Amino acid sequence: MNLALNTATTILPVDDVARAHSFYTEKLGLPLRGTTEDGSELLGADGGPTLQLKPVSDGKHSEHTALSFEVRDIERTVQDMEARGVRFQDYNLPNLKTENHICTTDSEKCAWFMDTEHNILCVHETLRAEADYQL
Repeated sequence: MNLALNTATTILPVDDVARAHSFYTEKLGLPLRGTTEDGSELLGADGGPTLQLKPVSDGKHSEHTALSFEVRDIERTVQDMEARGVRFQDYNLPNLKTENHICTTDSEKCAWFMDTEHNILCVHETLRAEADYQL
């Protein structure tokens, strides 16, 4: 069996769909695709992956990165997103340090931020043409 990852949906829990809608459409520029019967909003370009903002009543959210967007120029992306009001997280840990909000490893650069619903999100840029992934 082959899964069609280009049609995969990432489901993020949100406390306030309207507030999350504003963040994802205005700050991140994702287009609204539609809504579902349970009040979820579907975001993303037609034919590509979908982001579902699913209303939750328990307020539980992941404590790790829930979604990462691959970008071509992370420095410019971070600057553009900051200009639109996105606030990036900075870290100074033994194995994770950011400079100008960006952590650089041998294979990628990453910058983390939270949405309005406290989901941890990331933008990343791959530095090597063929990253070493092990499943």
